[in-house]
Amino acid sequence: MSLPKRDGVNGRYYLIHRLDTDPEVLAEADLCIQDILLGTARENHSAYPMVVRNHKGTPFIPSHLLERYLSGLPLKGFPYEDAVAFCDTMRRLVGWEEIRFELEKYIEKQVQERYFIVGEREDGFTVFPPCTVCPELRSEDVDDNMLRFACYVAVCHTVYGQSFESLTTNHIFGLVSQLRPNMVKDLKTNGSGNLPPNIRKRKTERMTASANDAFAAIRITAKEDMQEYYEEVLDYLCDVLEQEAFPNSYSVEFRGVEKIYLPIPGLPKKGINQLFACAVRYPKLHTKIERYARLAMKEFEFYNNISGEQCAMPGTFAVFALGLEGLEWQQLVCDYLDLCDDEHSSVQEKFLHVFFKKFGFTDQTMPVLVNGVQSMQGFKPAKEFRTLIANEESLNALLKIKEHLKDYLPEEAKRSKNATVYLWRDVIWGIWGKDSENGGKKIMKAAPAHLREIYEQIFH
Repeated sequence: MSLPKRDGVNGRYYLIHRLDTDPEVLAEADLCIQDILLGTARENHSAYPMVVRNHKGTPFIPSHLLERYLSGLPLKGFPYEDAVAFCDTMRRLVGWEEIRFELEKYIEKQVQERYFIVGEREDGFTVFPPCTVCPELRSEDVDDNMLRFACYVAVCHTVYGQSFESLTTNHIFGLVSQLRPNMVKDLKTNGSGNLPPNIRKRKTERMTASANDAFAAIRITAKEDMQEYYEEVLDYLCDVLEQEAFPNSYSVEFRGVEKIYLPIPGLPKKGINQLFACAVRYPKLHTKIERYARLAMKEFEFYNNISGEQCAMPGTFAVFALGLEGLEWQQLVCDYLDLCDDEHSSVQEKFLHVFFKKFGFTDQTMPVLVNGVQSMQGFKPAKEFRTLIANEESLNALLKIKEHLKDYLPEEAKRSKNATVYLWRDVIWGIWGKDSENGGKKIMKAAPAHLREIYEQIFH
């Protein structure tokens, strides 16, 4: 067999969308689909775009293969289990992002456009158009397995996608709810069914808890304010997050006896704040708190029940609780700041103000400052910072970190000649704010004589 020349980008793969596609190429694509199911297909991401090869080595785009597979399935008596098995195998092979859009298009075509009248979006802020059930649609014309597959796709957006993909989840659930409300109600009650029973629900003498992967929600009630109770809560949280089927962005609703919160002004007084403010009082629980933080921290993920300017990456309150306990948790704090989404997250500014007021500016805390100013846009210093820094030890610590700024830059930024200049500008702004401009003239003018030389080295 002699296949034609590859017609994909850079000759990297075969296109299979055209009506005149060579039958032998289509046969190779079908073989690749079978190899995916058998586990003998292989992905290759050594160049762009990623391709999947069958056992003969013939390459195709993952989304093209998924489209071909789905288009061959019957719409009446839709084979739900087979479709889910194929999509799960594809996801494990190439990753969710490679198949996400194709699945969205399929549900849009086979559910939204078949069963609904699609209206116009009223403004530029609405992501999805309004949809109303077609008036002539009969209940028996709706394929339940297709709706189950739509729910599967919705749950995948929550479990494997980024935080904003919950909008797609809610839209699909909204469509299904109009046709089969009990199907979505069951998901609200039991989740997708992919979590083990002792994770979905857990009840002990010390707590009651539940986790729902379909709606990315954890609910916990602790019955007493004691170390053993919080220990069980932390163990449960970690058990949930270790499940592949549970989303990276989620909400935690915690109810406890003691209504105390972390000593950080402006933090949302949510149950997750209360939980770690209570648990951190017990030193024996600190390693468990760190374990939760390490499992929870994921870039571009957020607690779903904390929105707007207060949005926070999972693990935030655990990190803040330990960070204020002592400098032995400084590395955890730096790792957290390094993962923060600098375009959307700013809640860490409130923590950093309290952190430096408590520990000051030293050799040990300076890495936190450098990571902190990079973790968000427009970091605003606390008014106390200029007083805290105004001593020889702190100023020298700042000078030392200046010599190693390149170590704190992302790899791609290290190639830029001006990257360290910009970072240093952000660091000194993070201490003195607007007064750091114009070479810090205003600051040096007010500096005591014995410190003026150090100030000059900082600003020049």
